[in-house]
Amino acid sequence: MQSFPIQLVRSRFPALAGPAAYLDNPGGTQVSQPVVDAVAAAMVGAASNLGGHFKASNDADAIWVRAHDAMAEMLGARSGREVLLGQAMTMLTFHISRSLGRMWAPGDEIIVTRMDHEGNVAPWIRMAEDRGLTVRWLPFNRDTWRIEPADLAPLLNERTRLLALNYASNLTGSINPVAELTRLAKSAGALVYVDGVQSVPHVRADVEALGCDFLACSSYKFFGPHLGVLWGREALLSELVPYAPRCATPVPPGRHELGTPQTELLAGLAASVDYFVWLGEQVGAGGSRPQRIAAAYDAATSYEMPIGQHLIDELRKMPGVTVHGITDAGQQKHRVPTVSITHAQHRSEALAKALGAQGINVWSGHNYAFELARTLGLDENDGVLRIGLAHYNTVAEVDRVIASLKSLLA
Repeated sequence: MQSFPIQLVRSRFPALAGPAAYLDNPGGTQVSQPVVDAVAAAMVGAASNLGGHFKASNDADAIWVRAHDAMAEMLGARSGREVLLGQAMTMLTFHISRSLGRMWAPGDEIIVTRMDHEGNVAPWIRMAEDRGLTVRWLPFNRDTWRIEPADLAPLLNERTRLLALNYASNLTGSINPVAELTRLAKSAGALVYVDGVQSVPHVRADVEALGCDFLACSSYKFFGPHLGVLWGREALLSELVPYAPRCATPVPPGRHELGTPQTELLAGLAASVDYFVWLGEQVGAGGSRPQRIAAAYDAATSYEMPIGQHLIDELRKMPGVTVHGITDAGQQKHRVPTVSITHAQHRSEALAKALGAQGINVWSGHNYAFELARTLGLDENDGVLRIGLAHYNTVAEVDRVIASLKSLLA
């Protein structure tokens, strides 16, 4: 395996040529030039609806198919028929929750977690209200910063119908043992819905190995356009009643995709998967496209996690700073490089504004990890200061934010 080609990687992203340090990646990443080019080309040559008898429509059809197939490669799915594409992960989750709810009756139970983004909490709570279901809350372990099987087991019973959990936290960065939690939930007969929005930019999601029934993610978090992606088992997608027009296609994935697809964004989505294939090639991988994608993930993780640990180590040295998440270098494999802090005397929003004025892009607030902020006893409005790395960031950018924070906190 070759060393990580950071300068070559950065040259692929036009935004990185400017003065800003993009450390806001948990909220949205930058896109490579091929993604920009693919979107532009589709808007020129395939700005048509699907199913026509002319070239522009045929090209739009091909883009639609390729986007689904590319995401199947990305997620380890069996085919593009298992991939739903839509406006956003939250919207797709709300949409599919209505179909799932029709399977259940009053008194049935669902489990949501205290760690998840609202996009994987509110849809299930609202559905439970509509169907008369009981909602059970799964805590996370404050020592390990993860959801542990020992905490899930007591909540499972013969009425449990669904476990909704995240793969990685968008606030603490913790990676949950999804495969183990899934096996436990499935042994009780429950379906498992995984929010992979924060994990997919950093950890390859092999849905077959995880054993879950659904996995949702957002392409703008892994260097693509603003789209939501939902993988689901084909048998389930075929059985669920679709909330769709009566004349919609009866087969998945189209039976759950509403309206005219955003063809230009689908072209950008496929190009974002191609970027991972390209990166795998740059680090010396050959073989199939999924093999090159896997190599890209391995190389990116090996590069970005030491930089993330450097950030954590320096933040912990600053008086008054609390890092909310795993800090032990020996536990790196259990987190992604999303680092959230609070300071005893400084509001997170004020720090984010001050850093933004210096061209350092970060986020503040609860970041829609509403229950997690509550559990940590944080100010629900001010939340945390969140610094999130991607594999196109550099040690120099991390040192820049460290130096700026030291100055601001002095």
